[in-house]
Amino acid sequence: MKARLKNYRQSPRKVRLLANAVRGKSVTHAQTVLSVLPKKAALPLKKLIMSAASNAKQTTGIDEKKLMVDTIEVNKGHVFMRHKPRARGRATPIRKKTSIVTLTLKEETKAKKTKS
Repeated sequence: MKARLKNYRQSPRKVRLLANAVRGKSVTHAQTVLSVLPKKAALPLKKLIMSAASNAKQTTGIDEKKLMVDTIEVNKGHVFMRHKPRARGRATPIRKKTSIVTLTLKEETKAKKTKS
């Protein structure tokens, strides 16, 4: 199941730190990790994971305890340009970066142990 967060007003570099922390984890474990981390992007990513889990439950009926984060991508979004006045009548640009987060969940499969 997929969910997407578009034009989130934080730079992709900062959001990727949290995306890397939850990639490959179960949904419940990812929510626990994000609730503890002291970053601004933790709450929006947690809401995105809950949204994707809800999408999975509504469309396929899979319980959220059986889901895990398959892929999570953080890409560059729009860049808002502002200008700041500087000395001698000049202006320097201020770049307000945004992020696009794409999340995919998959059903967790138990690996079978083989005797060797």
